[in-house]
Amino acid sequence: MRAEASASHRELLPVAVIVGALAVLTAATANDLYTAAVAPLVLAVVVFAAWHRTLLQWQSLIGLILIVVLFVPITRYRLPANLPFQIELYRLVVALVVFVWITSLLIDRRVRLERTVFDKPLLLLVLWVLASEVANPGRVDELSSYVAKSLTFFLSFVLVYYVTASVIRRRDEAIFLLKLLVLGCTAIATSSLIEHRTGFNIFYHVHSVAPFLQFQGGDTISRFGRLRVLGSAQHPIALGAVLVVPVPLAVYFARTAGRKWWIAGTTLLLGALATGSRTAIVMLIAMTLIFLLLKPRETRRVWPLLVPAVVIVHAVVPGAIGTLKNAFFPPGGIVAEQTELPPNADPYLAGGRIRQLGPMLREAAETPLFGQGLGTRITGFGSTFRNAPILDNQWLNTTLELGYVGAAFWLWLFGRGVRRLCRASREADDDHDSWLFAGLAAAITGFGVGMLTFDAFGFTQITFVFWILLGLSAAILRINRELRADVNALERIRPVHA
Repeated sequence: MRAEASASHRELLPVAVIVGALAVLTAATANDLYTAAVAPLVLAVVVFAAWHRTLLQWQSLIGLILIVVLFVPITRYRLPANLPFQIELYRLVVALVVFVWITSLLIDRRVRLERTVFDKPLLLLVLWVLASEVANPGRVDELSSYVAKSLTFFLSFVLVYYVTASVIRRRDEAIFLLKLLVLGCTAIATSSLIEHRTGFNIFYHVHSVAPFLQFQGGDTISRFGRLRVLGSAQHPIALGAVLVVPVPLAVYFARTAGRKWWIAGTTLLLGALATGSRTAIVMLIAMTLIFLLLKPRETRRVWPLLVPAVVIVHAVVPGAIGTLKNAFFPPGGIVAEQTELPPNADPYLAGGRIRQLGPMLREAAETPLFGQGLGTRITGFGSTFRNAPILDNQWLNTTLELGYVGAAFWLWLFGRGVRRLCRASREADDDHDSWLFAGLAAAITGFGVGMLTFDAFGFTQITFVFWILLGLSAAILRINRELRADVNALERIRPVHA
C-alpha cells in the first residue's frame, strides 16, 4: 500500500507543478507583471514536468549541450547576472550536466567512469598542459586571468568528452546524437543560405523567443565585396568548419537510413560554400581522401555528380564559386598573399600564414619542451590586450603554447582516433558499421587538417562539436568491442552444448 501511495504521489507531482506554473503565469498576466520574462520560464517548467523522464536521460542531456552550442551564438548572448565575468547559456548548461554526472558517479552504481581508447594521449595531454603552466610561472602570473579562462575551457572540453564516452551505453543512443548533430547543422546551413540571399541572420534574433538572453550585437563580414555568412558561429571560417564536419555522417545515414539524408548532406555543403571559407574546402578534401582510402569504389562513383553539383551551387549560392576561386587564386597568387604584410596593417591582426611560419617556429624553438604556457598568447580582434599575432594555424599555436612535446600529444590523439576508426571500418562485419566508422574517421580527420588553416580552439562551437564527436567515437568503439566479446563468448560456449 505504501509503495502504491508513493507511486501515486510521484505521478501527481508533475501535474501539481504544471498547475502551479500555469497559475503563476495567469497571475502575472492578470497583473501585467513581467509577463515577457515569466512566460518562457513557465513554459520551461511545464515542458520539464511533462517530459522530465525523457529530458533527464543522458542522451537528452548531451543533446541539450549540442542544441545550445549549435543554436545560441557564443559571445553574442549572455545571461543577466551581476558577476565579474559573463555567464553564457552554454557554460551554465555544461556546468549543470557535468555536475549531475559527477554526482551520479558518487551515488549511482549504474554510472561509472569508462576507460576509453584515447585515455593515454588525453592523460598525457592534460598533464602537459599543467606542466606548461608550472614551467612558465612569471608569464602565467602576469596573465593569470587569461590562463585561468583557457584552463577552464580545456578542462570543460575534456569533461564533456568523458561524460559523452561514459554515459552512452547503447548504439541507438549514439546514433540519436549523431542524427541530432547532422540535423542541427543542416538547420544552420539552411539559415545560412537564407542569410546569403537576404543578409538576414536569424540567430541574431534568438532573444525575441528567449527574452532571458541579452543580445551583445552582431557582425558583418565580406570578402571581395560579397557577404560571408556567420550563422550561429563566431566567424565564417568557424561556420564553414562546423557545417563540413557532419557531412561524412550525413553520407553514412544516406547509405544506411535512406536517401533523404542526401538532402541534409547537400544542404550542409551549400551552407559551407556560402561562408566563402577556404578552410571548409581543405577539410572536404581531407575527408574525401579518407573515403577514398576506406570506400574507394563507392567514392569514385560520385565523381560524375561533380558537374551537376557546380550547376546547383551556382543556382543556390550565386557568387560562391567566384568567391572561392578568388580566395584560392588571388591577384599575385596565394603564396604572395600569405607571405606579404599589407601596408599599414597591424601585424597582430593581419593574416599571412606563410609569413608567420618561420618566425613562429623560431620562437617555438626557444621553449621546445613545455612551450610558453596554455592561455599566455593573447590574440584576437576583441582582445584589449594582445601580445601575439593571429596565426590562423592551431597546430602552430599549440606548439608555441605547449612545446613540441605537447603538440606531439595532440597529434597522437588525432592519429590514434583516426587509426582506430579506420581499422574498425575495415574489420566491420556489417556494412552499416563500416560506413559509420568511416564517417567518424573522416569527420575527425577533417577537423584535424582544418586546424592547419584556422585557430580552431579559439572558436568554442566547433571545438565542442569535435570533443562530443570524439566522445561518441570512443563510446561506439567500446560498444562494438563489447558486442564482439559477447559474440566470441557465445561461439566458445556452443561447441560445449553441442
